[in-house]
Amino acid sequence: MFFWGFGDFFIQKTTRKIGDWESLFAIVFLGVLILIPFCLKGFIGLFDGAHSFDLIVIACCGVAFSIAAILSFQAMKMGKISVIEPLWSVEIIFASLLAFWILKEDLSFSQIILIGALIFCFILLSVREEESINLKRFFLEKGVIWAIVGMVTMGLADFLLGWGSRIVDPVLAIFSINIIMSLFTGIYLLTNRRMCKLMKDIGRYPTLILKMSLLDNFGYIAYALAMSMAPIGIATSITESSIIVAVLLGLFLSKEKLQLHQKVGLVGAVVSALVLGFFAK
Repeated sequence: MFFWGFGDFFIQKTTRKIGDWESLFAIVFLGVLILIPFCLKGFIGLFDGAHSFDLIVIACCGVAFSIAAILSFQAMKMGKISVIEPLWSVEIIFASLLAFWILKEDLSFSQIILIGALIFCFILLSVREEESINLKRFFLEKGVIWAIVGMVTMGLADFLLGWGSRIVDPVLAIFSINIIMSLFTGIYLLTNRRMCKLMKDIGRYPTLILKMSLLDNFGYIAYALAMSMAPIGIATSITESSIIVAVLLGLFLSKEKLQLHQKVGLVGAVVSALVLGFFAK
């Protein structure tokens, strides 16, 4: 939650300077470079034939994350952030349902209530404009359909990451997914002749890109470790609380203002996340 909260703050700054796809490639490629010494032998071992099912799960996870990223970027490009952001919590619901149906993970009634409260608070915190609350207008907004499909796909990717983190080492799962996404985003940048520009941008903003990439990768490693030990629905809910950290950074560093319903959502999200963390077992 904390790594992603600070990471999102730097992602926003980086994407505005170098672009979305360039930022995503920088994150996943640096993740590959960092983890090579620890994971290369294990990654090669996935191809020995005895781990074919493990490899399928990890490969599907990498593809799902790549597709979810495309759909999310398209949604943000077409729609208003005040309308799109409240939909991010859809991934928590979908990941939890998949864990329930496939892995037979069972959540207690109190845990379900806490997850529901956290999602509601996320929505309150994300909604910035009154028009976002008008449901008729909301579903007619550009980008909403892309965002919904993107978050369902992200929920699938979250579930597959949790599953993969249990059948192989969690850090190896992240390394493998980073390889797939590096290939995916790298091919996109090369075919669109944007790789040379990225190389120049890395020379111009090395510190900013390094901070963003390290924080996001550490966040994913922590997320994978969490899902190998805790129910996927709970781990996903708590890590999604990174929006709390991002909002607080915006308040104190960027001097952003919150409306009353956002303040209620912020306090409620903090309390829900803390209680959910203490009663996760």
